[in-house]
Amino acid sequence: MAHTTDLPADEASAVPASPHVLDNPVWAALTGPHAARFAERVGRAARYPADVYAFAAVAEPVDPAAWADLHTLAGPSKLLHIKGVDTVPAGWETVGAGEGVQLVGTSLRAEPDPETVRLGPDDVPEILHLIGRTAPGPFLTRTVELGTYLGIRHRGRLIAMAGERLRVPGWTEISAVCTDPAHRGRGLATRLVRAVAAGIRDRGETPFLHAAAGNTRAIELYESLGFTLRRRTTILRVRTPAAVPGPSRAGAYP
Repeated sequence: MAHTTDLPADEASAVPASPHVLDNPVWAALTGPHAARFAERVGRAARYPADVYAFAAVAEPVDPAAWADLHTLAGPSKLLHIKGVDTVPAGWETVGAGEGVQLVGTSLRAEPDPETVRLGPDDVPEILHLIGRTAPGPFLTRTVELGTYLGIRHRGRLIAMAGERLRVPGWTEISAVCTDPAHRGRGLATRLVRAVAAGIRDRGETPFLHAAAGNTRAIELYESLGFTLRRRTTILRVRTPAAVPGPSRAGAYP
């Protein structure tokens, strides 16, 4: 497991130490605020529907029973995405990996923006077109159902957006922050992040977000807005075993 980043003393109270709900946010969301509407679950494993968010989670990455439950949930030889897991049990195949960072809004100024518009299911084709031009991360046909998504239009055309993805007790993730290349440099992403954060703060929650570790431009923007690095994390793309692992295999780690 990745470890919490050391922070200055004046920020320690704003960013709780591990273990913490943000250490396993997909699991926390699927067993918390998103449980009733989105969770597909077997025991100590859960996942989002394939058209909502392409991630699964286990309650505890070192628990063989949780991985056995995930295999039951997904089936044999299936591809899954998992956050915050460094190694998988014997019989599971890692087919891809990436490094990410998690940041929390310790001193983010949140404020509504009168020019933003609420985006919904009818806007999905246009959202997907913007996502295709900007590649901010995974966004599927029903991702917009996860929370509030806001956009900015220019002459009726969607040119920038941001919204809420994972919701865990006390926290909401800001995601899908993107701006059409022709309209960058105007502060649209900043306005949208602050506007989405305003809705989160109105619920008494704290904003957080994830970014690819190599996306230094985005990380610098978020830090300038008042986000603080909390931890580094691993994102794995894994294939489930072709057969149900036995007790000895399920408990064996490389």
